[in-house]
Amino acid sequence: MASEALLEELEVLESIYPTELQMSYPEAYPDVLPELKLAVVDGELTESEIGALIKDLLAIGEENLGMAMTFTLVSHLREQLSKLSRSKKQEQDRIEKELERLALEEEEAKTRGTPVTLESFKAWKAKFDKEMGLKKAQEEDEKLKGLTPKEREEYKKAQQRLSGRQLFERNKNLDTQDEALIEEGTVSVDISQYERTREEEEQDEGITFSDSD
Repeated sequence: MASEALLEELEVLESIYPTELQMSYPEAYPDVLPELKLAVVDGELTESEIGALIKDLLAIGEENLGMAMTFTLVSHLREQLSKLSRSKKQEQDRIEKELERLALEEEEAKTRGTPVTLESFKAWKAKFDKEMGLKKAQEEDEKLKGLTPKEREEYKKAQQRLSGRQLFERNKNLDTQDEALIEEGTVSVDISQYERTREEEEQDEGITFSDSD
């Protein structure tokens, strides 16, 4: 392979992946395949998933023998990792929704027709808010995994700017609503309706980033 073409490929890859990619070319490259290894830095990949990705890359490399192929291989790998990440996220969301549905049914069965006091309702709401906070934190972690370090930093700054005034106003409004919902005595609470309202609020406040791919 001409040294100029090799140097050009190296410069392009290093500009895009300054720390994520390590390259070592055989002397006969590109007439032979480069050595391929995958190391998981963030997130999780099973051995079978890694094996499937490597096998796929080898097949692409065979089709491009004689040409500078590393950029093609890296681009293909990034695309496959994005698809795999989305698939795993969708499956995780499906499982979480099913568990949430079962938990809600169980909670409704416990509280259906059962009078509650202001204190017991506030205790339930505190538990509910904690669970939703943990769920939101897990979702944020999944979002961050698909971002570059720079995008993560910008995303975190955006979240910090939102969490000041908006969270204060939301919590203030919720406290006022709670006092109005329950006075001295007992009432019955439709928990499923309350949860739907909270989910709508969270969806309105959420920030999404489109896939840069």
